[in-house]
Amino acid sequence: MFGYYMQLALASFRRNPGLTSLMIFAIALGIAVCMITLTSYRAAANNPAGERGEILFSPSLDSWDPENAYDKDDKSLAPNQLTYRDAKALYASEIPDRKIITYKTGDIYTRPDKGMDPHYIGTRMTSRDFFAMFEVPFLHGGPWDAKADEGPEPVIVLSKEENEKAFGGENSVGKTLFWKGREFRVVGVLDHWEPMPKYFDVNNGAFQDMEGAYVPFAWGPILELGSHGNTNCWKTEIIDSFQAFLNSECIWFSAWVELRTADKQQAFKEFMDNYVIDQKKHGRFPRPLNNYLYDVDGWMKRNKVVQDDNKAMLIMAFAFLAVCLVNTVGLLLAKFLNAAPIAGVRRALGASRRDIFWQHLTESGVVALAGGIVGGILGVLGIWALRAWYGRFVEEATRVLPFDEKNFVIVVAIAVCAGLLAGLYPAWRIGRAAPASYLKVQ
Repeated sequence: MFGYYMQLALASFRRNPGLTSLMIFAIALGIAVCMITLTSYRAAANNPAGERGEILFSPSLDSWDPENAYDKDDKSLAPNQLTYRDAKALYASEIPDRKIITYKTGDIYTRPDKGMDPHYIGTRMTSRDFFAMFEVPFLHGGPWDAKADEGPEPVIVLSKEENEKAFGGENSVGKTLFWKGREFRVVGVLDHWEPMPKYFDVNNGAFQDMEGAYVPFAWGPILELGSHGNTNCWKTEIIDSFQAFLNSECIWFSAWVELRTADKQQAFKEFMDNYVIDQKKHGRFPRPLNNYLYDVDGWMKRNKVVQDDNKAMLIMAFAFLAVCLVNTVGLLLAKFLNAAPIAGVRRALGASRRDIFWQHLTESGVVALAGGIVGGILGVLGIWALRAWYGRFVEEATRVLPFDEKNFVIVVAIAVCAGLLAGLYPAWRIGRAAPASYLKVQ
């Protein structure tokens, strides 16, 4: 019977091509808008840490101005970065299973043998646990050892892209790069790795490119490497040296800890509170006790990776789809009632109300399928346009707005389901119509 219903649907389309096209376009437009908006929203809301997002935490201590809250919109929030001394104090805790301090810097690199053109490489200062905590894949070599953190030793890990520039993509482990007047030995080369959003450093832009080099954190104070990201200060202080800058109340460091059990999470929270209480005795932390320990989802929400206007746009997109479906209901009802005499003839020839209902619901499904496919194509074009626009600000914009065949199948399925829902009432209405009056006309 389904094949017969399909034949009837195609015959109906040929009788009313204009009305059929209008219905397909209405569904396609709603689906395309939803697809583009949903893709953008999912890109921003994605948690690339996966299940590890529940055991990775970023601590936040309220060391800010007692007269003015850090966040003017939500005065209950603490700063989203740490001072040097606070980051070091948290790093000294033995509670975490893994721990890091990190910040973004960079400078000009070259090869000692002049085998590459000197160029700027964004550099992340961190500790060896960074690679295990965030499951960073390696193409060659691996992370430096704990002794390199303590030394610190002049070692470096390169991204795949920077290794291509510096060494033509070959295994460069054991070779050296010249940076800040010192030779740094390559111990590892990363495989392609670009988690989006860049959840471990949303302070400097959740969708910025990954750094090209990774160096032990302890080299920061030694080489007097300032931040190439966000730095915020609230207190008037005399800063006449890099060490004075490190000792100041300026915030420009991030810390992450891996806490695998609820007991460790509670213990580290208590450690944070006790540390602040002790620092208050030394004249620091003038604000009330206000510490946070965010998991990955909480950290992205706290830093508004997904803005409220993104959520509003998503709601509006689905509201627009609902409006398109309401219009489709009206068009289907008009189309079905216009063809009611044909349905009356079928009833007189023995078709039941159920047969008439399924015939017209099948027609609704075919319209919805066509609308979904057209809408999916329009959505792909829209995402391509957004990628081109993002490409002005972010390299490889395809990673910011990911799309694959599964997404296309999903939106087509949504269109079919929505179209079938839209066709329920018109199909029921025509199925309930009495055939006698139509037969008199015929």
